[in-house]
Amino acid sequence: MRTAKMHADEPDFDESLVLRLIASQFPDWAGLPVEPVVPVGTSNAMYRLGEDLVVRLPRTAGTAGEVEKEQRWLPRLAPSLPAAIPVPLGRGGPALGYPWHWSVFRWLDGANPMAGQLAEPGLLATDLADFVIALHRIDPADGPPSFRSEPLAARDTSTRASIAELHEAVDTGAALAVWEAALRASAPTGPAVWIHADLQPGNLLLVNGRLSAVIDFGCMGLGDAAVDLIAAWYLLPAHARGVFRTALRADDAAWARGRGWALSTALGELRYYRDSNPAMAAIARHVIREVLTDDGSWP
Repeated sequence: MRTAKMHADEPDFDESLVLRLIASQFPDWAGLPVEPVVPVGTSNAMYRLGEDLVVRLPRTAGTAGEVEKEQRWLPRLAPSLPAAIPVPLGRGGPALGYPWHWSVFRWLDGANPMAGQLAEPGLLATDLADFVIALHRIDPADGPPSFRSEPLAARDTSTRASIAELHEAVDTGAALAVWEAALRASAPTGPAVWIHADLQPGNLLLVNGRLSAVIDFGCMGLGDAAVDLIAAWYLLPAHARGVFRTALRADDAAWARGRGWALSTALGELRYYRDSNPAMAAIARHVIREVLTDDGSWP
């Protein structure tokens, strides 16, 4: 079955291509069954290979640049983290009409959480905070910049353009107020830290309501710790946000920047995916609502 395209420059994917790539480059795994992973990734096409493996193929040239970073750094980060992360088992190369490098990882069990349907939101908030704290404490020496390493001010033009373009779907006055408050917040002090930079539901796996794994590290690198606060609005209900913030000891400036990152990211996703990926667009709308209605008065 051919995977639906979400990007203009995306190659064609199907199970046949994956089978042929595996057979030609990893003969020990040839013949294992292949099936698409659901939900569908936006940056990578993913196929489960047998019971224990997953093949991850970048969808765009920009995403293809993440393969080398993941291959190098994920094995170094994994031992220091309290939840599982993908560790590469193989690196494939361009072949059979597929133009970029790609990866094979061990399959990680778990299900993506759904905002509003969490069994233990307070416990999950604690799990997320533990993961974020551990990641931020890893030695940043020689680490690459995160995909979201820029200061918020560098996103001002694009964020305002998204607000203007989405005026029929977004309360523009409220969005501008949150955005401008984020821009006024004090800049981070101290060196940049390791961040995941994309802690949203599709990149988290739960088992029995608790965090079991964090996946898709394509945006990882060094940046402002506040970027990882986006999980508060992408996933957690209001009362669990307080648990998350307290565990992280996030001050007012960091919280305002994190709220700005969540808003800017969700606006960009809604603008980009509103026609090509209804599920991603729905998540973005949810995040925007949560950001704009969050007054900080958690029960």
